[in-house]
Amino acid sequence: MSEISFDEFLKVDIRVGRVLRAEPFPEARKPAIKLWIDFGPEIGEKKTSAQITRHYDVETLPGRLVMGVVNFPPRQIGKFMSEVLVLGVPDGDGEVVLLAPDSEVAPGARMY
Repeated sequence: MSEISFDEFLKVDIRVGRVLRAEPFPEARKPAIKLWIDFGPEIGEKKTSAQITRHYDVETLPGRLVMGVVNFPPRQIGKFMSEVLVLGVPDGDGEVVLLAPDSEVAPGARMY
């Protein structure tokens, strides 16, 4: 992997968000969940889809804090427009585990 400068890193806007709503996404090619996330008053609500069905379900996601990249351009995923990239890491089976702060913080807080 190539190195980047600190200034390049600062261009990636990673924020804390709180999941407001989650719905199944049966039209997705791979199992996924639609998410509506509050990123605080500066950014507002953004939506996305995530392939997180192994560890999460639509009933338990609302209220959860997540980390997301909020300054990527929107991306069409089927009939759904994804506006943010939710961040995660793979478990031992390659399934996504969401990244989140381990303490309560305000939605919209920027990672640094």
